[in-house]
Amino acid sequence: MSEVAIPAVEGRLRGHLAIPDGDGPWPGVLVVHDVLGVTTDLKRITDRFAASGYLAIAPSLYDGPGPKIKCVVSTIRAHFTGHGLSYSNILAARDYLISDTRCTGKVGLAGFCMGAGFCLQLAPGGLFDVVAPSYAILPKDVEKLEHSCPVVGSFGARDPIVASDTAERLEAVLASGDVPRDVKKYPRAGHSFMNEHPLPAPIRLVAGIAGIAYSAPEAEDAWQRILSFFGDHLDVAGTDLTGR
Repeated sequence: MSEVAIPAVEGRLRGHLAIPDGDGPWPGVLVVHDVLGVTTDLKRITDRFAASGYLAIAPSLYDGPGPKIKCVVSTIRAHFTGHGLSYSNILAARDYLISDTRCTGKVGLAGFCMGAGFCLQLAPGGLFDVVAPSYAILPKDVEKLEHSCPVVGSFGARDPIVASDTAERLEAVLASGDVPRDVKKYPRAGHSFMNEHPLPAPIRLVAGIAGIAYSAPEAEDAWQRILSFFGDHLDVAGTDLTGR
């Protein structure tokens, strides 16, 4: 695993690159962070994709011109609006993967919370072979997802941030476009159930009550579904469904 500099429209982005064992070539996976940025947890997630046979990269979308708070605000806004510098940066990271001789040229996109919003915004563009949005807010022009690439989406029924009918609405619009899909809502999970941030015990308790805590059983089931779905659509032979 290594830290890399990704050439972008405005300077360079920091990225966490995770490389599988062996010689490759491998399909690529681009992992888009949540509002907390490229955390230890996001690096863990990126490393797990690599352990499952993907050349994986997590770019820092908060790298950019001007004060960091300005970059954070513009990135959060972009995942709602569907346009902005963040999209150029995501595509720069995609190009970085594809230009690597160890990449097969097929690339999946995975994201969490804010990152999942970027997944859905980009899913119809023909730039990614498969997307995995986890607890995403739907784009306003949701009907464009009728033309999406394959989608494996994960949601929590106890999520206080994402609308309660999001999974059902996503399933319906993908079905209307006959898009290959695996959309699942976990009855006992809340928001961020796949993100295992190191938190003090009292804060973990509060997070659990608030419906924004990590939940191992649901997280592991979601991982199995994502890796299986990616294996099918990125042509990975002998996919390791544990990635551990």
